[in-house]
Amino acid sequence: MGNRLTQIATRTGDNGTTGLGDNTRVSKNSLRVHAMGEVDELNSHIGVLLCEAMPLGVRALLVEIQHQLFNLGGELSIPGFELLKPEAVLALDNALAEHNEDLPRLREFILPAGSRAASLAHVCRTVARRAERAVVALEVAEPLKDTPRHYLNRLSDLMFVLARVLNRYRTDGTVGDDVYWKSARLARAQDDEAA
Repeated sequence: MGNRLTQIATRTGDNGTTGLGDNTRVSKNSLRVHAMGEVDELNSHIGVLLCEAMPLGVRALLVEIQHQLFNLGGELSIPGFELLKPEAVLALDNALAEHNEDLPRLREFILPAGSRAASLAHVCRTVARRAERAVVALEVAEPLKDTPRHYLNRLSDLMFVLARVLNRYRTDGTVGDDVYWKSARLARAQDDEAA
């Protein structure tokens, strides 16, 4: 990677360009910079989520994801470089299987709501989708490895599952639940159950 920053206010970006990790300069409006920014924003949202109470296993998983997102940002900052490994995608697949196993089957669509931690996880999910779209847009213009796209796709799925996990987590011993969309189908099912 390029040189580590020793000075933050360099003024080199005042002309609307920024330096990549290979020391080339590109417009701050380039597809590559957009993708890097979306990944950075996602990582920041996960940092906010980590301020909430959560199971220790979920916390450790999110911290690891932050490191992998930093790897992904590093890979995006250097054209042709590979930093995010396929094993990182496999780790998300394993986490998805582990956390999904204990969740009840969904009866209906759920709203991005519930506990503060779950709601923040839903924000992370939507930002992960936006980051994925930015990577796909970059991939149309420039060659990229598959792993960044796969990682962000899997991560958004995992954030949905973790939102459900976090909606059930309570420090007082009670158990929470998802917030279901009040669809006509769900209303009919509830009427049938009551009858």
